[in-house]
Amino acid sequence: MSITGPGSITAANIMAVNNMNDQLNTLSEQLSTGQAAQTYSGLGSQAGVTLALNSQLSAINGYSNTTTTVGTTLSVAQSVLDQLDSSGSTVEQTINQQGAFSLNNNGQTTTQTAAQSQLQQILSLLNTQVGDNYIFSGSAVNQPSVASTDAILNGNGAQAGLTQVISERQQADLGVGGLGRLTVGGAGSNVTLTQDASPFGFKLAGVNSNLTGATVTSSSPPTISLNLGSNPNDGDTVQFSLTLPDGSSQTIALQATSASLPGAGQFSIGATPAATAANLQSALTGVITSLAQTALPAASTIAAANDFFGSNPPLRVNGPPATATGLVAGTAANTVFWYTGESGSTPARQTATAQVGPSTSISYGMRASEQAISTLVANVAALAATTYSASDPNAQASYQALSQKVAANLDGQPGTQSIDDIEADLASAQTTVSNATALNSQTQTTLQDMLQNIDGVNQNQIGEQILTLQNSLSASLAVTARMAQFSLVNYLSPTSG
Repeated sequence: MSITGPGSITAANIMAVNNMNDQLNTLSEQLSTGQAAQTYSGLGSQAGVTLALNSQLSAINGYSNTTTTVGTTLSVAQSVLDQLDSSGSTVEQTINQQGAFSLNNNGQTTTQTAAQSQLQQILSLLNTQVGDNYIFSGSAVNQPSVASTDAILNGNGAQAGLTQVISERQQADLGVGGLGRLTVGGAGSNVTLTQDASPFGFKLAGVNSNLTGATVTSSSPPTISLNLGSNPNDGDTVQFSLTLPDGSSQTIALQATSASLPGAGQFSIGATPAATAANLQSALTGVITSLAQTALPAASTIAAANDFFGSNPPLRVNGPPATATGLVAGTAANTVFWYTGESGSTPARQTATAQVGPSTSISYGMRASEQAISTLVANVAALAATTYSASDPNAQASYQALSQKVAANLDGQPGTQSIDDIEADLASAQTTVSNATALNSQTQTTLQDMLQNIDGVNQNQIGEQILTLQNSLSASLAVTARMAQFSLVNYLSPTSG
């Protein structure tokens, strides 16, 4: 037979109180954290699903952080490219609107001084950083993209800058005879025009003659021969086509005249074909000499700038300029390398890639040495680096030839990369980032909702449960306290109860 006494009732009550207290602590923790459990084991059969969902959410959060960083880089890059394009347009407009030719104490026009300021701004923009990364250095984001303006133009110690490279190229293109590496010759009624075998100076592109009785032949080394079988008629013409060092063309047109004093672009018809040929030689020599002092140095400047900025390493004249026969790659010891970023064979966009979604990646790298940018820098720098002498009678014509070439190049050439092309590439990347951002946000919301359904709690319901438990716990504690005051004597006493 079992006897149930006051002690056993108190023990049962204490156990009930402890149980309710544990429940209250659990509910309070759920109310505080908003989670049904603080450990995966507390979720029971849903633990594996929760673990997988949290892993996916963590990955999506990582993609979201990446889209933010990449989006910032792309926005900054687009702003820089807009400013680069604006600088090029400013130089072009300044050339087209320039006034009378006038040189300052440095031997430059106001347009050239303005070009120097624009060059400084362009190079500064190309060294733009986002965070600690140089965005125009390709994959070498920890090193500046370009050298300083002063080093690029004027060199650095033993390293030649653009000014020296231009000077060497101008000397090489002019050559020893002052005719741009051409030789005017012939004997009797024959007139010849020959180019040398070097890559420098004028190159023969052809001849077009309607001189009566004349015969044209070509031979090697490149030589054009014009034999006057008879005297031409008054007004007959001959045109010699030349290619300049920068790839541009120049035509020499000469007209036969019966006047004893020929005008510009004319040669006198002599008493015999031989005398006429001598007059043609003299006129041809005079025109080429003039071009060698005007159009040729302008083309040499552009060619030198293209070799300096468009080649890596930069190219320069090999050996004594006037007699040089070729170009050579500059070295870090003797030539300034204007672009100081990474120069690998990987396409520029591929030098920076990012995963912006579970199945979405983008390429957004850039190099300052890309064609559109290097062409901009080369032409602005060519104008900024060149100086003229006020005592040179050919200075104005040479400057005008250069400035016109720069303006034409800045206007863009068909089939070449433009700043707009780079911006279009980046705009496509920005669209991908924007779409990925929206998709990541949707995925985050979906995953969070799924986790909330598994691990989340209804805080209003939890609050009600806590209130109910607190009331029950208070009542149980009161009963337990009263029962704890009973003794066996009280229990057996006739007056008890």
